[in-house]
Amino acid sequence: MLTDGLAQTRSPARFVAFGGAFAVVLTVLMVGSLDVHRLATTAVGLRRTISEYALGPHRWVFDTAVVLLALGTVAIVAVLVRRGITKWSSGGAIAFLAWSVGLALVVVFPKHNWAEGPSTSGTIHRIASLVAFISLPIAAMLLARPWLKDAVWGGHARWTFRFGLLSALAFTPIVYAILVNALVGTAWWRVLPLGYVERLLVFVEVVAVLVVAVWAIAAAQPSYRPSRTDR
Repeated sequence: MLTDGLAQTRSPARFVAFGGAFAVVLTVLMVGSLDVHRLATTAVGLRRTISEYALGPHRWVFDTAVVLLALGTVAIVAVLVRRGITKWSSGGAIAFLAWSVGLALVVVFPKHNWAEGPSTSGTIHRIASLVAFISLPIAAMLLARPWLKDAVWGGHARWTFRFGLLSALAFTPIVYAILVNALVGTAWWRVLPLGYVERLLVFVEVVAVLVVAVWAIAAAQPSYRPSRTDR
């Protein structure tokens, strides 16, 4: 009996799920420390975007944090696939991978100072950011949808779906800014305090990933099994 308990505690899937969750939490702490430093040392507050950290001496902190978030997400989804909650070919898993790839491209192609003129790297960075921001809410809602009424995983699914929906709502100010740019011509990044809006969006989306991580940790327990076959 003691051996069985130790086997459950040392489950490889459970270890991976906890590792993925830890990577996401570490991301929050690292980026949060950059924000605290900026608030303490400058007068601009948080009006500038998070990715501007890649243009300064703390680029390694920003890059490491984003890579951890991408890898942590993949680890979490891998556990859900392993435990039969989803499949790699499902829309939810593909959207999570799109989120992770978008994050990786944000690191490979850092933010560009548009005052210096157009840049291919800057354009890829902007597109990758949009892909990541849009993919996450889609991923969460698609992952949760088949399990919303499930007796075992319904609670996890409903929380995941709610945060997916909340992530989509948090993205709407940016959509509004883009529409204003298209209709009036005002630069979309000047329509709203982009740094604060982006941080709200990132915070909600990262919490959504952590909610999925809690699901993965629960699913990694050997005593639990999926109760649906129509995933």
